[in-house]
Amino acid sequence: MDFFERQRQVKRMSFRLIVLYALAVVAIVIVVNLAVAWALGAFEAPAGELAWLMVWTSLLTAGSILLASLFRTIGLRAGGGKVARDLGGVLVPEDTSDLRLRRLRNVVEEVALASGVPVPEVYVLEDEQGINAFAAGWSPADAAIAVTRGALDRLNRDELQGVIAHEFSHVLNGDMRINIRLIGLLFGILFLAVMGRTFLYAGAFGGGRDRRDQGSNPLPLIGIALVVAGSVGVFAGRLIQASVSRQREYLADASAVQFTRQTSGLAGALKKIGGLETGSRLRTPKLDEVGHLMFGEARAHSLFATHPPLVKRIQALEPGFDPAELDALAQRWQAAPPSGMAEDAAMGLAPGAGATRSAVTGPALGPATGSSGEWPGGAGAVAGPAAGAAADAGGTQPVARGPLPGVDTRHPVRPDAVVATVGAPGQPAYHRAGSLLNHLPPELLARARRGDTAPGLLFALLLSEHADVREAQLAVLGERHGAGAVADALDEAGRLAGLHPLLRLPLAQLCFPALRTHPIARRQDVIATIDVLARADGRISVFEYALSRLLHRELYEATYDTPPWPVRSRSLPQARNAIAALLAVLARAGHPDEASAERAYRAGLSVILPGQDLPMTAPQHGVLALDGAWPMLDGLDPRDKARLIEAVVAVIADDGTMTVAEQELTRTVCGMLHCPLPPLTA
Repeated sequence: MDFFERQRQVKRMSFRLIVLYALAVVAIVIVVNLAVAWALGAFEAPAGELAWLMVWTSLLTAGSILLASLFRTIGLRAGGGKVARDLGGVLVPEDTSDLRLRRLRNVVEEVALASGVPVPEVYVLEDEQGINAFAAGWSPADAAIAVTRGALDRLNRDELQGVIAHEFSHVLNGDMRINIRLIGLLFGILFLAVMGRTFLYAGAFGGGRDRRDQGSNPLPLIGIALVVAGSVGVFAGRLIQASVSRQREYLADASAVQFTRQTSGLAGALKKIGGLETGSRLRTPKLDEVGHLMFGEARAHSLFATHPPLVKRIQALEPGFDPAELDALAQRWQAAPPSGMAEDAAMGLAPGAGATRSAVTGPALGPATGSSGEWPGGAGAVAGPAAGAAADAGGTQPVARGPLPGVDTRHPVRPDAVVATVGAPGQPAYHRAGSLLNHLPPELLARARRGDTAPGLLFALLLSEHADVREAQLAVLGERHGAGAVADALDEAGRLAGLHPLLRLPLAQLCFPALRTHPIARRQDVIATIDVLARADGRISVFEYALSRLLHRELYEATYDTPPWPVRSRSLPQARNAIAALLAVLARAGHPDEASAERAYRAGLSVILPGQDLPMTAPQHGVLALDGAWPMLDGLDPRDKARLIEAVVAVIADDGTMTVAEQELTRTVCGMLHCPLPPLTA
């Protein structure tokens, strides 16, 4: 199942979720009506009085559920970090010297860059010893990844990478948005149980325990009724979680294997869950709300499990797996639980073990398959795990790195192959992301990760190469933030001088965790400044425009949890003018003469709108005319977006090849359409 089909499935799942929620509310309302009528002895009252009682009871019950769901959903608007903090998560600092935390941050950054999305916030659930993890957020721009202390201590790097890749599948495929929405809906359903316990408490201390003797205090009976209704809510909530989550876990496991190109890491993590006494269990009292988010089953026993059976998940990865192996592992680990860092050292992936991976078998649970290959790109490439291990060690171990491709080097591409990689990064993308991180100067990496320097670095990335345009941008920056901001931007621009085009977008994506630490007012100011810098002068290149728009959109979503335009479904006929404008801008930007631009434009148009004769007209406001096109294009059906991306590639690479700059332009355009494209070259 490709990214675009998965997006369509997520939309259908969202509808099913609403239907299940409505049915659960109806069932709870019926139970509450019957219980309240019994508690008040209303079955013996006249029919009219009984009807009015049930109408008001229904309105109060349904209203309470809906208001509780709305309250909880609004509370989650702060994004995935809010969910992690509610569960006791501790933010991993960007400058941590703890090797386990450094390893975790590095793995998350590598997977994020390989996926083509902003780097999420990273949290650790310090009080949870079970092996588990989750991704939460409304969009990739406000996502957070959290792992338990048990996962951090027990998993080696390959296993941790498998778990993180599994969670990123939920980020990329849209599952994460359903998951966080489900938290809000479940809170409303479970709310009545809390109310019931409150009524029981009030009745117990208010007298009137026997309704026949003291009918003035029906609170205990109403409390019992609400607890019963709340139990119905708990039952319905777990049923909804199971119906929404179980099949998605198999898909996420398969995506993680596609990403890492090895099964031993993910299978090893699952085996440790099955072999350790703590398993994947969580102790949080909010388990009923968040069980569906987790990597592993968070309850010890459950009639409606949110995840497939552990053995079946392992057997899907290793068909010959014998469940008896878990018993043997449990006996071995009872005396000496596994240490992820010790296993890394045994594989040559920890400080003191050298920077290259020796001919040691993979994780301690079996030989690795495909986890130690060389970077694609020829001689001088660096082994992926070795590069990651050196970074985990704080960059103290020397790691060879091959040169990045020349800016004007042309690489063969096929539009259908590019479309196939959207939202589906494989091991080559992971290796490329590691290579890009390895080529970023340590000073720039450190400044991208710091809250005080990330905004200035972002502004510097958006400064034009043309002196007159840059002068206009700096003037605007000075008007908004003063001379100090101008000096900072110029200082950062000096550090960025000569930075390879392949490193600009990854560097910007690395800034996002630091930017999210700022108050909303500061983020709003950064968003407005990005917008103004893009409009400071009409003579901005297509890539500079696309990068500024993408950063603006992602930071806007990280702040407001919604795109900066109304979200409405659009058909191809409705979006034809927007499509023509995008293809025309791209054709004129990448071709030196009118004839070749026209040819490229027609090539793209034949892919997305075959048989339609739309002239290639020059937009009145140049590339800025695309501001009005994005809402139309982003509203297209996922299948139509796939055709649009194929058309974009057909225009940019009408000769079957792309330069580095053209590849990055393609990635930014895909990002604007919420179709993350992994790095195509490194």
